[in-house]
Amino acid sequence: MHLAVLLWGFTGIMGDWIQLSALTLVWWRVLITSVALAPFIRPRALLADLGRKQLLIFAGLGVLVVLHWVTFYGAIKLANASVGLICLATTSLWSSLIEPFVMRRPVNWFETSVGLLILPGIYLIADGVDPGMTDGIIVGLVSAILVSFFTVYNKKYVEKTDPLRIVFLELGAGTLFLTLFLPFFGGQFWPSPVDWMWLVILALLCTIFTNWLFLRALRELSAFAANLTVNLEAVYGILLAYFLLDDAKELEPTFYVGTAVIIVAVFGYAIAKRVLRGRAK
Repeated sequence: MHLAVLLWGFTGIMGDWIQLSALTLVWWRVLITSVALAPFIRPRALLADLGRKQLLIFAGLGVLVVLHWVTFYGAIKLANASVGLICLATTSLWSSLIEPFVMRRPVNWFETSVGLLILPGIYLIADGVDPGMTDGIIVGLVSAILVSFFTVYNKKYVEKTDPLRIVFLELGAGTLFLTLFLPFFGGQFWPSPVDWMWLVILALLCTIFTNWLFLRALRELSAFAANLTVNLEAVYGILLAYFLLDDAKELEPTFYVGTAVIIVAVFGYAIAKRVLRGRAK
């Protein structure tokens, strides 16, 4: 599980290294992933096995996830990897507000209250970056909202279907969706040799392999342990950015104070929820 989360954190670093626009980068990522998965999926059998309604649902989820990735890498291009990663850590706040609406259940005010503790962290982060990175923060927060919708709807619709088939359907649909917009985006389209190397690593190692690791780990871990570990993605990513990139030179101390506030809120929520469940039993 930790290896999967560490590799997910590394995707932000590669997003900074790859010299392509955010949309083009994501298009190549999902295309390579879809092509690599196709021989193991039997694409022609998907419609018969799942039905049109399920296919459309997974296609819609694929659009959500590629929009999340485009905005995530967009935040990195507009600001830096550390900003993009810590904005992603606000997902807990947005999920606490979105999940009750989607699942049609009452709002859990404990979850929402803990999520609101993230807001001071966001303010400190905005205060700790160059004003020119403000757009990156806004796009990064949009990315966190999109992945919250994606996660909640995935939880609602994805139960017994083979996970690799879901990944293939979602990313295949995402590839087709982004293809519609490629003609309207200028800039470099063909990756350089170095970019090709990072894109293949991003698709095979940080997408397919990490999903396989994550699903294998879930067989041995509780949901609490899994969720707590996934929260480390931003921590691992920011540590990697500190040593591998020049992010530290671009950030004020208040950025790291804000980061600490968000991390404490995220982990505090997970631990408090575990304690409350124990007392309820």
